[in-house]
Amino acid sequence: MKKIAIVLICGFLLLNLLSRAEASPIKRCDKTTKICRIFTHETLWDGYKLFRSNCKSCHYRGNKKHAKFLYTESKVRKGWNRVFDEKYTRCAKDGSWGKLTKEQLARINDYLFKNAADTYDPYDATDCG
Repeated sequence: MKKIAIVLICGFLLLNLLSRAEASPIKRCDKTTKICRIFTHETLWDGYKLFRSNCKSCHYRGNKKHAKFLYTESKVRKGWNRVFDEKYTRCAKDGSWGKLTKEQLARINDYLFKNAADTYDPYDATDCG
């Protein structure tokens, strides 16, 4: 009887923890386009490839361009949105982003937002509202 009670309590605690866990966001409100962008495997994969081929060509460890090392968890979601909304980074200002379309930049932002440092914050809303 004691073992059954322990198993039931452990099961209840596990279910309670799992119900509180929150998956990473499935959409992002894009201030630039004023559109709520829903993530798909295709758009996130495209964002990953664009990030690897464009951003990581400079932002890797030990680069000679003095570009800060970046990876998806370098910033929180709000931070990545700010980078793309305000375009305050050296990359945006020196024309490096000029070869990318608005849609490509949005996909990179989607990818970084989806995998940001605070992705699994249970106290942050995952919707655009």
